[in-house]
Amino acid sequence: MSSAPRYVEIADYLRDLIAQADPGERLPSDAELCERFGVSRMTARQAVMTLANEHLLERKRGSGTFVSSRRIPRALGSPLSFSVSTRMRGMVPSSRVLRAGPVALAEDAAAALGIAITSPAILLERLRLADAVPMAVEHAVIPADDAGLLDEDLTFGSLHAAFERTGRIPTRALAEVGARTATKRERDLLELPAQGIVLTEVRTIFDQNGAPLEHTSTFYAAERYVFSAVLYRDEGQTQ
Repeated sequence: MSSAPRYVEIADYLRDLIAQADPGERLPSDAELCERFGVSRMTARQAVMTLANEHLLERKRGSGTFVSSRRIPRALGSPLSFSVSTRMRGMVPSSRVLRAGPVALAEDAAAALGIAITSPAILLERLRLADAVPMAVEHAVIPADDAGLLDEDLTFGSLHAAFERTGRIPTRALAEVGARTATKRERDLLELPAQGIVLTEVRTIFDQNGAPLEHTSTFYAAERYVFSAVLYRDEGQTQ
């Protein structure tokens, strides 16, 4: 007999339903879960809120509980690659390489990578997909010394995994996030409507020794992504 709390059992049951359902499909109500599992409404609600916090379902006042749209949560400043974070959601990542080759460094990219603006560099631009659905357009700039990484499988493989095979582990990230109206090219690539919005994330990734690995600008389809953050009160802060 399982020793897991009852709400965990209910959450697992709901995950199974969600995995087989379409976005927007109705899920059992709290009352239905109470009857099925013989638990209190508080226990059922705890299970539902667990999955709501994971962005797997949505509660609509007066309507019920529904499978959420396939929005992928992403932690602000996370060093996790697109491939890893997508697999964590039970989806299959893939990419379409749009451009790969030499690029003239912009001032911000050179500063982020800690190299001279005249230094040779490589741009890798990819359309990132999850379960074959376009999710983001990614521009990764790396020093030309790492150009050999372009020989890796960058359609189904991960740039971060390629770095790790050279002994450099993506460990820390600094990020800035914003939002804007998508360009026509972004709308075409991401299959967005005329007034589609992209979430923008500019990240610099550092390895385990604190050395910059890549400077990346990623433009996410806003309707398919949600950014999350964990904030802490400063020790010396007073009310």
